[in-house]
Amino acid sequence: MVRRFLGVLVIGATLLLTAEGCVTAGGGHLYVRTGPPRPQVERRLVAPGPDFVWQPGFYQWEGREYVWVPGRYERAPRARARWVAGRWAHDRQGWYFIDGHWR
Repeated sequence: MVRRFLGVLVIGATLLLTAEGCVTAGGGHLYVRTGPPRPQVERRLVAPGPDFVWQPGFYQWEGREYVWVPGRYERAPRARARWVAGRWAHDRQGWYFIDGHWR
């Protein structure tokens, strides 16, 4: 019984340490206490084809810090599809990311 308790305690402590600076709240958001840096200025290359759309880069929270995910071209899933870029939003509980999606 004591071994089991210690195992659960170690796992719980590990999860807390890796989630430093964030908190999960209702609505399925993972909140981060500090806002992301300004987006990096990216240089776009020529699109690989007429049906490719640029998806700009963004900062992703990696447990202890923000990491830049570079932009890329993706093939649109259908004609006239438009990419809505992901973005960081802020409310009383902190910063949370809204995923990009096709519209």
